[in-house]
Amino acid sequence: MIPSATIYQSLLDSMHTAVLLWDDALQLQYMNAAAENLLKLSANRNDGIAVEHIFSENGRIPEGLIKAQKTQQRFTKRKTILRLPAPKDITVDYTVTPVSEDSDWLLMEIEPLDRAIKISEEEMLLSSQAVSQQLIRGLAHEIKNPLGGLRGAAQLLERELADPELTEYTDIIIAEADRLRNLVNQMLGSHKKLQLRPLNIHEVLEHVRKLLNAESQNQVKIVCDYDPSLPDINADKEQLIQAVLNVAGNALQVLDGVENPLLTLRTRIQRKFTISNTMHDLILRLDVIDNGPGIPDHLYENVFFPMVTGRAEGTGLGLSIAQSIVNHHKGLIKFESEPGNTVFSLYLPLELEHE
Repeated sequence: MIPSATIYQSLLDSMHTAVLLWDDALQLQYMNAAAENLLKLSANRNDGIAVEHIFSENGRIPEGLIKAQKTQQRFTKRKTILRLPAPKDITVDYTVTPVSEDSDWLLMEIEPLDRAIKISEEEMLLSSQAVSQQLIRGLAHEIKNPLGGLRGAAQLLERELADPELTEYTDIIIAEADRLRNLVNQMLGSHKKLQLRPLNIHEVLEHVRKLLNAESQNQVKIVCDYDPSLPDINADKEQLIQAVLNVAGNALQVLDGVENPLLTLRTRIQRKFTISNTMHDLILRLDVIDNGPGIPDHLYENVFFPMVTGRAEGTGLGLSIAQSIVNHHKGLIKFESEPGNTVFSLYLPLELEHE
C-alpha cells in the first residue's frame, strides 16, 4: 500500500529538521512545520516565493542551491550563516539534494546550530534555578528558627515591662521579625501542589490587565495582541496569574517616567520547541513587552536570581517566583532586552498532563 500525501506531510511535519522544496526556478514549493518555525514564515502565504526573498548567504542565493542544481549532486555546508529579511542571522548546517536526475527541483534540509546553543542556555538556567532554590531553602531554615525565638522573646519581654511606653520597642522587634518571616516565605514560593485544570490563557491575561490598569491608574497604555485560536492549557489558574502578574508588574514599574509608556500582552503558538531536552510539538508563548529603558548589562545574567533587582525599593523576588511557577508547569521564561524593547516570554507546553 502506497502512503497518501497526507501521511508524507505528517511525517515531514513531525521532523525536527527544517525541510524545504525548491522548483527549478528556486521558488518555494513546500516547507514543513520545523521550517515555518525556524524561518518565521507561513507555508501557505509564501508558496511560490523566490529564495532570495526568504534568506541569503553572504548576500547571495545560498551556494549549496546553485551547486547542487548545476552538478546534480548532493551538497552540504557546515556552520554557515543565513540572513533572514528581518534582518536576522541564523547559524546553520544545511544539505541540498537533487530530487531526481530528470528534474532541477531541490530538497533542502536545514539544521539550526542556534538550537543547541539555546538548549545549553536553558539547561544552565534551569540548573541555576534549582541550585538557587536549594540554597534559599537551606538559608530560610537557618533564618526562620532564630526569628521565631526572637519574636517569642520580644513578646515575653513585653509582658514584663513596667512602663507601657517601652512596648513601642518590642512592637518594632515583633513587626520586623514578622516582616522578615514573610520575606523568607516569599523567597520560598508556594508549596501548594498544582491544581491543574483546563484554562484559557486569555482569562489569566484579562485578569492581570485589569490589575495593571488599576495599579497604573490607566496611565500606561496596555495592548492585548491575542491569538484567539489558542487551545486551553492545563494549568493552575491562581499560580499562573501570580507568575504573569510578577512579570508584567515588573514591566509596569520600569515604565515609570517613560514617555508614551506601552505594555503589550501577546499570545502565540510556537511549534517544535525544546525545553530541558524535551521537544514539544506545540508550545504556548506568552510575551510581555515593554518600551522601557531595558535591563542593565550588570543584571542581564542574574535577572532570575532572588534578591537581584535594579530598583532600590525592590525585593528582587518577582521574577524568581515567576520562573519557579512556570518551571513547575514544565515551562520556561526567557527574555531579550534592549532600550525601548524588552520582551519576557513565558513558554508553556500545551500537552502538559494532569499531575
